[in-house]
Amino acid sequence: MSDYGHELRFGSFLTPSVHDPDQVVALAELTETAGLDLVTFQDHPYNAEFLDTWTLLSWVAARTERLRISGNVLSLPLRPPAVLARAAASLDRLSHGRFELGLGAGAFWDGIEGMGARRLTAGQGVAALREAIDLLRGVWDDTVDGPLRLDGEYYPVPGMQRGPKPAHDIDIWLGAYQPKMLALTGQKANGWLPTLEYLRSPDRVTANRLIDEAAVAAGREPREIRRLLNLFKVDVSSRSRGFLQGPVEQWVDQLLPLVLEEGFSTFLIGRDDPRLIQTLGQEIAPALREAVAKERAGGEAGTGPVRTTVALAARHPGLDYDALPASLATRSVEPGDPEYERVRHTYSWHGSPALVIRPQNAAEVVDAVSYARSQKVPLSVRSGGHGISGRSTNDGGVVIDMSRMNRVEVLDRATRRVRLEPGARWGDVAQALAPYGLAMSSGDYGDVGVGGLATTAGVGYLARKHGLTIDHVVAAEIVTADGRLLRVDDEQHPDLFWAVRGAGGNFGVVTALELEAYEVDNVVYAQLVADATDTAQLLRRWGQLVEDAPRELTSFLSLFPGRRGNPPAAQVTLVYAGDDVEAAQSALSPFLEIGPILDQQAQLVPYPAIVVPPGNQHRGQGLKDTRSGLLHHVTPQAADLMEHMIHSGDVMIMQLRSVGGAVNDVARDATAYPHREQNFSVLAATVPDRRPQLDKLWAELYAHLDGLYLSFESDTDPARLLDAWPEPTLGRLRAIKATYDPDNVFNRNFPIPPAGPVD
Repeated sequence: MSDYGHELRFGSFLTPSVHDPDQVVALAELTETAGLDLVTFQDHPYNAEFLDTWTLLSWVAARTERLRISGNVLSLPLRPPAVLARAAASLDRLSHGRFELGLGAGAFWDGIEGMGARRLTAGQGVAALREAIDLLRGVWDDTVDGPLRLDGEYYPVPGMQRGPKPAHDIDIWLGAYQPKMLALTGQKANGWLPTLEYLRSPDRVTANRLIDEAAVAAGREPREIRRLLNLFKVDVSSRSRGFLQGPVEQWVDQLLPLVLEEGFSTFLIGRDDPRLIQTLGQEIAPALREAVAKERAGGEAGTGPVRTTVALAARHPGLDYDALPASLATRSVEPGDPEYERVRHTYSWHGSPALVIRPQNAAEVVDAVSYARSQKVPLSVRSGGHGISGRSTNDGGVVIDMSRMNRVEVLDRATRRVRLEPGARWGDVAQALAPYGLAMSSGDYGDVGVGGLATTAGVGYLARKHGLTIDHVVAAEIVTADGRLLRVDDEQHPDLFWAVRGAGGNFGVVTALELEAYEVDNVVYAQLVADATDTAQLLRRWGQLVEDAPRELTSFLSLFPGRRGNPPAAQVTLVYAGDDVEAAQSALSPFLEIGPILDQQAQLVPYPAIVVPPGNQHRGQGLKDTRSGLLHHVTPQAADLMEHMIHSGDVMIMQLRSVGGAVNDVARDATAYPHREQNFSVLAATVPDRRPQLDKLWAELYAHLDGLYLSFESDTDPARLLDAWPEPTLGRLRAIKATYDPDNVFNRNFPIPPAGPVD
């Protein structure tokens, strides 16, 4: 038995006293404030002196932001597992992946039986817990089609719908002491959660050995199982000098062997003592982490994820996994890992990468780029993962997933300067900026990530008033192909700064952007649904009204084909950038004449309300075959062709977005996005089996288009490069590419070939 290499965690084990509920919640909040990782609560539903633990867990989850929460341990006989599975997944989703499930087979049977549950023997309790674990994981498993059916003796399930899937893979920790329970821990659990005072040192050695032996017999690696420990008889002010009865230095000396020699990596303090909680978080935990890190640096204990033989067998043969830098060991997801299904796809595209790396800071991005480059496999970079263009996942390569770099900061309210990390979602950005009276136009969907949109263009709901997102970028931090972390702006690497604003994905991994936001509070938001039978006339009227409208008005129009005998429909979104209701009404009213209106609504709302991030799972469920172009005007010829497209039944959606206005105030050579004369962006999308029909229809419209919006185009034909970047823009980009990425490492984002020696 030795150090199992897990990252250290610390937390509290609080009494859910019904007599002072505010105090227990305050202690939970203090647990977070003190920098601890986890708060847990006893679960004794038969005890009228205690709050209901599940209700308390939910309340505390809502009152905290970062803290993991768990029962310690939940009484399975009074928590039916079919219901518990759904409750756990729901709480995990509501808390954004912060719930873990501590379970016990049952104790204090008089109280349990008094509440109507069946009294079980010790052996029956273990058997029931075994069934419950299978049931829980079966409910959470969304990779299996059809209902869950289990022929159990204690928890039979004739046919239960699966789901919801938790926000993260919930750990199941077992409070176990006897051999059968310890064996079950090794066979099926993610963690062992005993109390120190119930186990003498020899008993702990024996228990760990039984868990390890059971794990090996079940084909598991013992290091998969985290060892947690409740500590009750502890005090930092005691002068007795007993075990954990003294100053911080003594705690570190006494806990260190529990980590290095007995494998424990999580310590939970069972004292409702604010001073002790603060001392644990601010003094003991940092000191013990430092001591353990020093010992591990000179030893052989691994600190990366533990993978089973089955998981290792799922590795791709073309990648050297052992060459992954130690800094990324806990940041990587492999095909055999439980989280792989969640990170392999984008919203629109399926993928099967060999490795997904999720860095948490710029230094780790540098390591990730260097590693990926050494592997000679496809490299994709992902921010939010909406990925319509299909370039943020791959098959057999490396994905650098920036979702964990998601901070939003207001650097200076006076100058409206904000700093955004690329993994932030635009809906979250809107929420973070709103208290300052600031906003940033950024598409129409709050789930989209900052990085992809803010390096391509950014056609948003406020575009005609405030311009593209890239027009407000004043600096960027970017990791280039040679592993340098550069700050770029008008003074530092101005050529690269120019390229980042419109073609950023071709030049490196952006790790942060600084932008000048603008003053926005409430906006007038309206939606119309219109009968689009006469599609061409509706489009012409809408297009002309948009061009004639004041700049405060931006509009998007989506066309849907008719289904089941119904005519095609148009959904028109109108956003007036301001809270002048009378002026907004004057600007919006003419749009009621575009065609037969089936539904309408308008309201004055805070800007974040119209870009709320839905938190979608990304499973490649979007329409991945898309075509993109730009129009100067919605001419009769273009309108007729678009009518033919939507009436054909081969196009699932068309969308027109208004640009113009402030977008076109910017000189075409000011950024790498040169399209500063057009007034509309056009997108068409369909399903894969109708791609040939889409291509044929699009070819007819193509003659009326001038340019394309990069993020909406999935065609990889190199000929489209000049649509995205007409000369001299493309030539300038190729020269910059030759300087910063001559080997074309970043070649997934509409790849720009570096200029050659004779170019």
